[in-house]
Amino acid sequence: MLEASNNNELKPIPAKRYFTIGEVSELCQVKPHVLRYWEQEFPQLKPVKRRGNRRYYQREDVMVIREIRELLYDKGFTIGGARQQLESSEESSSESGLSKETVKLLINELEDVVRILKA
Repeated sequence: MLEASNNNELKPIPAKRYFTIGEVSELCQVKPHVLRYWEQEFPQLKPVKRRGNRRYYQREDVMVIREIRELLYDKGFTIGGARQQLESSEESSSESGLSKETVKLLINELEDVVRILKA
């Protein structure tokens, strides 16, 4: 999923619950206005909005943004094509019997292993 060359250069996602739009912009190397646009185009992307309409992204949102970035920038998909690809990958993962929670736990564990191996 995150094997493209540009995604390998992205910083690891810190172990915290919420990220501001500025932090996500830096983590995903995407400008904030692009993130706001993607929110309108991709229903999977729903940051929590709090005081003053400030956005707070969760780890899952950051992973979706990285996947969108890979589809658009590395694989050359259009917005519509990327949207379809995300929807079909959601359907296939739900059909495989793995719950989203299980997938999240596996990803977190794998990221921890990567950090340990890099140390």
